[in-house]
Amino acid sequence: MHEKVSNENLSRRVIKGGFWVFLLRIVRQLLSFGKLIILARILSPDDFGLMGIALLTIATLGTFSLTGFQQALIQRKGDISSYLNATWTFLILRGFILFIILFLIAPYVAVFFDAAGAKEIIQVTGFSVLIQPFTNIGIIYFQKELEFNKQFIYQLSGTLVDFIVAVLAVLILKNVWSLVFGLLAGNVTRCFISYLIHSYRPRLAINFRKVKELFGFGKWVLGASILIFLITQGDDIFVGKLLGITALGFYQMAYRISNMPATEITQVISQVTYPAYSKLQDDIPRLREAYLKVLQLTTFLSFPIAGSIFILGPDFTGLLLGRKWLPMVPAMQVLTWWGVVRSMAGVNSSILQSVKRPDIITKLSAIKLPILAALLYPLSVKWGIIGVSIAVLTSALIITPNTFYIVARRILKSKISIIFKAISVPFLGTIFMVLFLSFFGPSFLSVPGLVLKITSGFIFYFLITYVIDKISNQQMWYNISNLVLTALNKQ
Repeated sequence: MHEKVSNENLSRRVIKGGFWVFLLRIVRQLLSFGKLIILARILSPDDFGLMGIALLTIATLGTFSLTGFQQALIQRKGDISSYLNATWTFLILRGFILFIILFLIAPYVAVFFDAAGAKEIIQVTGFSVLIQPFTNIGIIYFQKELEFNKQFIYQLSGTLVDFIVAVLAVLILKNVWSLVFGLLAGNVTRCFISYLIHSYRPRLAINFRKVKELFGFGKWVLGASILIFLITQGDDIFVGKLLGITALGFYQMAYRISNMPATEITQVISQVTYPAYSKLQDDIPRLREAYLKVLQLTTFLSFPIAGSIFILGPDFTGLLLGRKWLPMVPAMQVLTWWGVVRSMAGVNSSILQSVKRPDIITKLSAIKLPILAALLYPLSVKWGIIGVSIAVLTSALIITPNTFYIVARRILKSKISIIFKAISVPFLGTIFMVLFLSFFGPSFLSVPGLVLKITSGFIFYFLITYVIDKISNQQMWYNISNLVLTALNKQ
């Protein structure tokens, strides 16, 4: 009924889906960025640290109880309608259990981080884990069938309400509760909209056989998610406990800004490519071609953004967030390059899950975690949050090349050189752009001047990559222009 394996060109569907997802991320990021600037001007690093503790607590419980059912349903071939009610019911039960646990452990978390104000924030923010499971499970078809125009409406509604509520609340309350109320309002809105935008109506149904079947795939997603969580969030726990709430506020803000290439661009592309890769999993030549184009597009977008954040971070922070946030800049610059590595690693995660090899992600993450753990303490004691950032980047640089080797050799049946070739033009273009902004770009001490400097840097990047692409005959610009034209073609 819902499975649309038709004669429609898959590439066209992927590109059109990517257009909508990318548009969604741009709009959401503009709203989130605007909210961040407004709230950062009014709130203190301590406020962001308190909210960070609450979100970290929720994320910890959520990760350690992750089902992986959504990925399993998207990857699964054929009709999935018989699995939806059992999945929805299981997620609701999980939500109730998590909420109770959060409410009970909140006082102990506050004591652990020596943050008395965190207790109530954790307990109230915990209502989000009750709200989310009631979302209409039918919206999973938006991803499975690449109908991202509907996903656009669903996601944007919550982000818009979050922005409005958080900004109004911070103007009135001028404290951390504005972040809490914005988050909850956004979740309630998405839940409500999910039933307006999709006709499926879930009902409670217990089916242990269906749940067990999905968990056969989901267990590897769970294992990988736990390890990835410890890798990506363990540093937050470490900073909050060892260095304090203020340091956590600085570190999380640095992390959020520096990782925009990973959290925005990679999530956009992986949302579209994961279901597409799943449909191509038995056709290695087409899978290889699709993967290389995705990797090239990811690096073409993420590399220059990371370069701009690295070189213009001090100007951006002082002008837009305020001088009170300047202590985070060195950590942000280090984490920027981790964001680049993470954006490329995200491309690998999508293809490994789509070919039923999430176990590879789990095993590599299991190797990466002790490396990170061994580096965190000595580097943080010596350099604070900068040392934590160096530890995170170093552990990623040790493991990620191995992931690329496995993908190239075992999944794509090719040589590792295809990876270097795909990313060479964006890499060289970014190096030249950073040099341009460092030595030749005009220096301004105003917001319009900063915008002009960023614009001139990207114009230079586009020109230099075009020249390099023509000289090397990589056809990168030809491929990207085709993607854009296809996305804009409504016929």
